[in-house]
Amino acid sequence: MKRRDLIVRTLAGGLLGANLGRPTLSWAADAPAPAALDWLPGGRPGALARQAVALLADAASQGLNPQDYQAQPLVQAVAQAAQGQPLQAEAAALLSQRLSTQILRYLRELHWGRISPRQLQQNYDGLRGGSFDAAVVLQQAFATGRLAEAAQAAAPRTALYGALKETLAAYRAMGAPAAWQQPLPPLPASRPKGRPPKLEAGQAWPGLDLLRQRLQLLGDLDPQAATPALYQSPLVEAVQTFQQRHGLNDDGVIGAGTLAALNVSPAERVRQIELTMERLRWTPIAQGPRMIAINLPEFVLRGYEVHGDEITVKTEMKVIVGKALNTRTPIFDEDMRFIEFSPYWNIPPSIARKETVPKLRKDPGYLDREGMEFVAGDGRVLRAVSSANLDAVLAGQMRIRQRPGPENALGDIKFVFPNNDNIYLHHTPATQLFEKERRDFSHGCIRVEKPVELARFVLQDMPEWTEERIVAAMTKGESSTLKLAHPIPVLIAYGTALVKHGRPYFFADLYGQDKLLDAALRARKVS
Repeated sequence: MKRRDLIVRTLAGGLLGANLGRPTLSWAADAPAPAALDWLPGGRPGALARQAVALLADAASQGLNPQDYQAQPLVQAVAQAAQGQPLQAEAAALLSQRLSTQILRYLRELHWGRISPRQLQQNYDGLRGGSFDAAVVLQQAFATGRLAEAAQAAAPRTALYGALKETLAAYRAMGAPAAWQQPLPPLPASRPKGRPPKLEAGQAWPGLDLLRQRLQLLGDLDPQAATPALYQSPLVEAVQTFQQRHGLNDDGVIGAGTLAALNVSPAERVRQIELTMERLRWTPIAQGPRMIAINLPEFVLRGYEVHGDEITVKTEMKVIVGKALNTRTPIFDEDMRFIEFSPYWNIPPSIARKETVPKLRKDPGYLDREGMEFVAGDGRVLRAVSSANLDAVLAGQMRIRQRPGPENALGDIKFVFPNNDNIYLHHTPATQLFEKERRDFSHGCIRVEKPVELARFVLQDMPEWTEERIVAAMTKGESSTLKLAHPIPVLIAYGTALVKHGRPYFFADLYGQDKLLDAALRARKVS
């Protein structure tokens, strides 16, 4: 073997070590390898080889890590092979094989993702991806000489993914600005003493100049604005815009939450965007002509219609989700099949044991005030509080339910998508909670702000169900169940970075899912 062939073989041979001929498979990347592709016709890298290494080197633009695909060693190997005499057949075939291995892996992971969602307890049945075959896509792109089209076919085909990709590039371009080299100073002490510190309009603060710089870099403040002597316009309005984009109350007051968000550097936002892009690879977004999606960290539900690759939001509302501490709403997808009007609330056994039964032992009148009753195994309804009845509930021989009415915890409507976790959407009499900035108050089910609007969206293909009829059924006080003419997919999703109206929005990692995904990606073994 010639010395030059040995150099190229050594450069490429270090890419995968002993497993050089096959990639380390990602969770959904176990399809067969493509037929042999000749990236070095006549022993020289062709245009497609140069396209291939450029694609791998640009993996970061998709939120992926170029090192996972041995981009730099392959760039060097292809550049080395382009010099001097053509490679001998064995060395050329070896380098071609390595290029195929890494490009195929890149396409698979770009499409399917690098981590199984079930590894993070995200139990999607309608996994995005369908019949995508990376090997076939690669062969077709190779035959046409347009490798970039293979990457376009592999990437999630949603407007959100494309917008996040652009946002990722913009935040990367910021680099490490001097404005984030030191944290913002402590906030002024509040009066009266004992209240949390905060910065309100008209106050002085040594962090105003640093605040101005950050807001300008983030696009929330006019680049020509000067630093005022006190916290006032236009800084206050810019902070309000910033707060809107970060899921915070947009009152212009800088408290602990706003200060923490302002201290998050562009580099940290880059990682947040990358993690959201990774989730989009396996989140089943477009499952039917209509769909309901709940984004847990955003506390928002959207009902939308799907036309090809275009998604149109038809309804949007606030939601209340499971408590982050101990009753988190699970992440999954299922089909909505029923609506219950004026529903009974069958109190889950866990809540009955921990909360309802202890309350009834202390205060038997609680049963009547809350419109509750016991239901025996044979269907008998009992409304007397007794030790025997309470013991029967604890033994699983009776249950407690709350009758339809103004005090019912489910409100006056329940949207049912049968699932193993018994999660559903419903209204609530505690409507004041929708005004809270952070809305994780439930036992796991999801409370909706605009139940009539949601019902109209769900029932739009059943025109006999007018708004008047929906409201009448909700307020009748008599429980009834309606089967939907066509099931509607419901997606409970988790994304802490979005793009809305052309601007990036970021939300707190409510359930620590970003932290878990980041750890799983960093722990992933790449040979």
